[in-house]
Amino acid sequence: MNLTLYGHDDHWIAVDCGMMIRQDLPNSPLQVPNLDTPKTLGIVPNALFITHGHEDHIGAVAWLWPMWNCPIYATPLAAGLLRLKFAEHQLSSAAIHVIEPGEALESGPFTLRYLLLTHSIPESCALMMMAGGYRVLHTGDWKLDPEPIIGTPISAAHFKALAPVDLVVGDSTNAPMPGHSGSEGDVARALAKTLAKCQGRVVVSCFASNLARVLAIGRAAQKCGRRISLMGRSMERMVSVARGLGYMDDLPPLVPNHDLGYLPPDEVVIIATGSQGEPRAALQRLAQGRHPFIDLQPGDNVIFSAKAIPGNERPIEQLKKRLAHLGINIYDEFNHPELHATGHPAQDELIKLYQWVRPKHLMPVHGEARHQQAHQAIAKQLGISAPLAPVNGDLICFDSHGLRCEERYPQPPCIVSQNSVVPHPGLEVNDANKARRGSLYLALPVTATVSGWARIGRLMLDASGASPLDEDSFSDWLDDRLEEIEAETLADLRQALQPRLVHWLAEHMQHLPDVHLQIMAAEMPESAAYESAANR
Repeated sequence: MNLTLYGHDDHWIAVDCGMMIRQDLPNSPLQVPNLDTPKTLGIVPNALFITHGHEDHIGAVAWLWPMWNCPIYATPLAAGLLRLKFAEHQLSSAAIHVIEPGEALESGPFTLRYLLLTHSIPESCALMMMAGGYRVLHTGDWKLDPEPIIGTPISAAHFKALAPVDLVVGDSTNAPMPGHSGSEGDVARALAKTLAKCQGRVVVSCFASNLARVLAIGRAAQKCGRRISLMGRSMERMVSVARGLGYMDDLPPLVPNHDLGYLPPDEVVIIATGSQGEPRAALQRLAQGRHPFIDLQPGDNVIFSAKAIPGNERPIEQLKKRLAHLGINIYDEFNHPELHATGHPAQDELIKLYQWVRPKHLMPVHGEARHQQAHQAIAKQLGISAPLAPVNGDLICFDSHGLRCEERYPQPPCIVSQNSVVPHPGLEVNDANKARRGSLYLALPVTATVSGWARIGRLMLDASGASPLDEDSFSDWLDDRLEEIEAETLADLRQALQPRLVHWLAEHMQHLPDVHLQIMAAEMPESAAYESAANR
């Protein structure tokens, strides 16, 4: 979930406005950024700049933009996706302005230029911002892909021409990963090789936004004499917008879902949503025999051309068990890792970009604490100042003295409920009680283990006006409870943990505060993940 505010001389701009899915709540509602802090500080962005069209960067725009009513700037694909969202919300899309990669524009004291990068969606751009004599590069999501399938590789000359920059606000997602992320070209060849070996029907599940992957699957299917069909509303919508922009001209003709039953299994490839085990996605319906037009048969094949997002491991495992029960051959990141490539930079790519732009300072964003710390270590190796690993709600000042955190604001979650943005259920703050008892905000990053759940990284605890708490004792107690709780999903874990948590706090604090608990899916460190896999 991405929303960054930049201000200079009381003029503010916003970069991206994304949402996330709350897997720890019933029915998996959408969570959007909390605007209470900007509202309290009198911050209203004069413009919104979108780096690319992924949901965690554009998903909340239609919900939050009406509070700003400012111009929105986006590249053609992201703008097309935003227009669809605005139409669904019955909003005018007049504020959405298309900007081509490479173009520059101004907003008050800010001059910005969109710089094309490669990522797992076309038209992902970094933003080069200049204001008050400072030059700041906001990378957005990126990787160095020499063969991106759709679009062109990154121009090293364009980025070298920026050097030196004062500050990079950079993607930390794969900072702990040595070497180089894979190329979409390599994945395309691996998919073609795998499809050629498959007998029976083939279903390939990937992220709808990964248009290069969708195109690669279509080309591979055509080479094997198979016809393709898209399954899933988000997949159909994404491909429709991309085709309108000319990105999918090489995609073979599509077979409607209702005609699939008339084709021999050896002539079919279905490109489906649902790689993360989503309950209402196409792949889940196929696994449960609930799709209206087709039934999977023993000997058919399902290829997961996507990595599990942290927190989705259990739903994905349950999905695979259903498929295995049907006699389906399964290809995934464990037995065929060549069938997917990440969209974020590994260490060699980070180093190369920083050698090009020669930043004086770095602020590592995205990912979790360990990703930011690995990013800081790379900066230290290159002689770049990176003193901060910011968390949500940090107000950071950048000036001639460098980076410093001026204030840290709690960020109580806001979810979308019945088409409106509301506080998390049960977290509405009563002002009278707040003054008397205080509030405790707890963000708990967890990961699924073989036997249960485990906390990953730092415990994010913010006590506002609450009585003192022994954090070490609390942390030890919390780790013990996580080990003993049996829960299949994050929602089940939250339901089991919340009453235990309130009971412990009632026994150990002088006054029981309002407790705001948020459980987040975290990624297991590589060494621990390998050890866990070895023990399976």
